[in-house]
Amino acid sequence: MASKTQTLTLTLSLLILISSCKSSQAAGIAIYWGQNGNEGTLADACNSGNYQFVNIAFLTTFGNNQTPVLNLAGHCDPPSGTCTGLSADIRTCQSKNIKVLLSIGGGAGSYSLTSADDARQVADYIWNNFLGGQSASRPLGDAVLDGVDFDIEAGGAQFYDELARSLNGHNAQAKTVYLAAAPQCPIPDAHLDAAIQTGLFDYVWVQFYNNPPCQYADGNADALLSSWNQWASVPATQVFMGLPAAPEAAPSGGFIPADALKSQVLPTIKNSPKYGGVMLWSRFYDNGYSASIKDSI
Repeated sequence: MASKTQTLTLTLSLLILISSCKSSQAAGIAIYWGQNGNEGTLADACNSGNYQFVNIAFLTTFGNNQTPVLNLAGHCDPPSGTCTGLSADIRTCQSKNIKVLLSIGGGAGSYSLTSADDARQVADYIWNNFLGGQSASRPLGDAVLDGVDFDIEAGGAQFYDELARSLNGHNAQAKTVYLAAAPQCPIPDAHLDAAIQTGLFDYVWVQFYNNPPCQYADGNADALLSSWNQWASVPATQVFMGLPAAPEAAPSGGFIPADALKSQVLPTIKNSPKYGGVMLWSRFYDNGYSASIKDSI
């Protein structure tokens, strides 16, 4: 029969193990960077200490036999090779345990997938040009990004599940490609539902803004929390609440003042087993918002 001391030691060991597992999935803030040349450098964003994830936005053109196009607004010009210098910034972020993902799609772009084969070709392009593959034309230089964010807001809904499977196929030996999705809060999402249902996504940061039926409005969080409860059970490792970092970041609403977020929203959503944190649009609009909420995430 085990002694009380042995039992206590075993119990403490289990508690430490559970705690360490939980901390590896610690909540954090994800930010979009890349769509405004006045938002500071990528290194600045990571050096702020406010973020655990940065989505480089956007690969705006892909699929349907189109030459893929990376659009980073005023930061640099991919065709002329001036974005390769971002490799140093990417490594700075990763040295701080910040995951850096390539965000594909966006609200304005020319993208669609016309077949499963098309999806596989796009996956190969992303793998070779941004992830662990090799290409002579890597737009961001030789740094290896941590994964891909699906911000699909236009075009059809087909074959994004195949794109997810193809990208995930590169995880055979080790976890090298993290997958994220940024669906709109009306559920099911019109473009990403089939992809999310594959269960392959590590992070789903739901856009609870520019969507009046499921966003915070006039001090009332009921519609927001009702929608969150639906999203909190999707087959993903972690679910994040996506919010605008300032009122002007979301013309159709959804901004939550920091104090209201901390008092009306976070205490509830943090009880969800899959709660991962908060996603913000975007670095340009984040003038103190992330700093004011990060200790409550």
